[in-house]
Amino acid sequence: MARFLYFSWVREKIGASTEQLTLPPEVAKVAEVLDFLRGIDVAHAAAIAHPNLRVAVNQVYARMEDPVSDTDEIALFPPVSGG
Repeated sequence: MARFLYFSWVREKIGASTEQLTLPPEVAKVAEVLDFLRGIDVAHAAAIAHPNLRVAVNQVYARMEDPVSDTDEIALFPPVSGG
């Protein structure tokens, strides 16, 4: 199972800071993980809706085309701005 970590308002919208989910075999890239999460329920869809969501796989920021597996840790962060 993949371990998901949610931060800030992503965590608030989903209602959990972590969860373990089994990725379907056809989910092999970060973009596909986001599509998978959107399909879970309305809360997940709302949390994943932001176009600039940041994703880290195994504690390394990932691009949408980067690979994922069912044993990875996948973290979702809202965009951060500095001041």
